[in-house]
Amino acid sequence: MNLKVISKNIGIALLLNALFMYISAFVSFLYDVDVSFTPLVLSALITTFVGVFPLIFVKQTYEINIKEGFTIVVFSWILSCLFGMLPYILYGGEFTPVDAWFESVSGYTTTGATILNDIESVPKGLLFWRSSTHWLGGLGVVLFMLLVLPSVSTFRMKLTKMEISSLSKENYRFKTKETIRVISFVYLGLTVLEAILLVIVGMDLFDAINHSFSTVSTGGFSTRNLSILSYDSLGVEVVVIIFMILSGMHFGLLYTLVLGRVSDIFRSPIVKFYLISLVIGSILVSLNTKFNFSDYSWAEAFRYGVFQVVSIGTTTGFANADSSVWPPFSILILIYFSFQCACSGSTTGGLKADRVLIFFKSVRVQLKKQLHPNAVLPVKIRNTNLDRDIVYSVNLYIVIYVGLVLFCSLLLSSLGLSLTDSLSSSVASLGNVGPGFGSVGSLSNYAHFPYLGKIILSLQMLLGRLEIYSILIVFSNKWFYSGH
Repeated sequence: MNLKVISKNIGIALLLNALFMYISAFVSFLYDVDVSFTPLVLSALITTFVGVFPLIFVKQTYEINIKEGFTIVVFSWILSCLFGMLPYILYGGEFTPVDAWFESVSGYTTTGATILNDIESVPKGLLFWRSSTHWLGGLGVVLFMLLVLPSVSTFRMKLTKMEISSLSKENYRFKTKETIRVISFVYLGLTVLEAILLVIVGMDLFDAINHSFSTVSTGGFSTRNLSILSYDSLGVEVVVIIFMILSGMHFGLLYTLVLGRVSDIFRSPIVKFYLISLVIGSILVSLNTKFNFSDYSWAEAFRYGVFQVVSIGTTTGFANADSSVWPPFSILILIYFSFQCACSGSTTGGLKADRVLIFFKSVRVQLKKQLHPNAVLPVKIRNTNLDRDIVYSVNLYIVIYVGLVLFCSLLLSSLGLSLTDSLSSSVASLGNVGPGFGSVGSLSNYAHFPYLGKIILSLQMLLGRLEIYSILIVFSNKWFYSGH
């Protein structure tokens, strides 16, 4: 492998992180130079130095192969998380090195799980950096890097293919350069529009920007201890629900909406499946909570039920109620959505609605084959026959995904954690959802978890964000030592 080209482009990714550290330091300056100013500036300088160093010595533009491309993607994420923990470590407070790593990984992978017991005591500059890691991670550190590369470079094409999910690539009907422009346009547009609307419904500008970063990235970091519940505002909740749903859709389809082709979205069977499942889940949870909590009015039951289903189903993880005390039926539905989540081509994690729909259709085909063994029955998505290899790879991914959830749950339970904590935190971390149930519910945090448990969960977050295969391939011995 060409270590020069790898180090150069990872350096560019680090410089983009440094830029947001400088912006966060400026926010700290605006708030009377709060105590996060020095940690942010020092972190920015360190990250800038490390990022610039390989650029100085690598002048030539190199072609890359598939191996180098995957390595750049994976290590851009890992090193961003490592350098992203610097502001937390230098600030101190509740952040031990392991906790700083956990918070950083949770931010970049848009998981939204936190170790903070008192978020509101954290200075504004550090809170902005915390939300910025969501925003960087949502669009993808590597896609940020691609924006500054020459548009004619074949490197851009190769790296884009590795960063964007194989399922989502099928839905982008654009050239590589246009794909990057589309993703960026939709992402920026949603962020700005939501921030404006949140200000209109009563949020102050700082909170509006931070929550917009967290919503559009489907991350879930809030500036308040009680998340969205602290505002007790129906207007805020409606705006957040709308943008959580939009951020869970394929960005390519959202772009066609901007172009006026509204019918493109509603013709998509995956979007239909995604929206219908959210509606059904919301109704079931709302009815279940109403019938089991006599102090809930009908309006409150639907207000809380819809918000929590959409929040979990888009892997955002905001909360307007403590769902960990809800009836088992509602909790099981929310756990299902922690697995399924939203669409490929969005900022969400989890299995993705695309894979789940293909799985259900493949099961139906197999059942029909039991009745008609000689029949040729392809799996179809919108009148398109899916290749057997695609169906096989989707079902294999689901098996590996569920296997990882169970394996990590077993590891966590061996540390003395309860079954609920072990299983729900494992599901929430691999799916980049954030909150689980039990002691890590929607209004709780992960501060009490043992250090080894936090390390296990942070590795799950990375595996989930990079969709498992990338990390497994890069860290295999054959990958590093094979000649091709």
